[in-house]
Amino acid sequence: MTTTPTDRKYATSHEWLAGDGKVGITDHAQDQLGDVVYVELPEVGREVEKGEAVAVVESVKTASDIYAPASGKIVAVNEELSGNPELVNSAPYEGGWLFQIEVTEEGELLDAAAYEAQAH
Repeated sequence: MTTTPTDRKYATSHEWLAGDGKVGITDHAQDQLGDVVYVELPEVGREVEKGEAVAVVESVKTASDIYAPASGKIVAVNEELSGNPELVNSAPYEGGWLFQIEVTEEGELLDAAAYEAQAH
């Protein structure tokens, strides 16, 4: 089991936000989804609101919306996922990040300990 990194913040909907604005889903979320087979990423330049569905992760079990953990503008997407969606499973906190946001408003996010307490 991967431990929840303490260098980022977490949404109750299982997304993480790193200090550089990268966003991904937690180890708990990828484990619940099962094997990821496709990732639909948002358009670069898109303005998003905290809590808005901005991406979709499809697994062998289901498709799941991914929500913006903060408001801002999408400045990059992880192009590597188009050929390797399984990175979301194998490296949820590193190579499996989904998109990067230029944060204008963060809102309320949890630290690692608070996220772990509510996720399990």
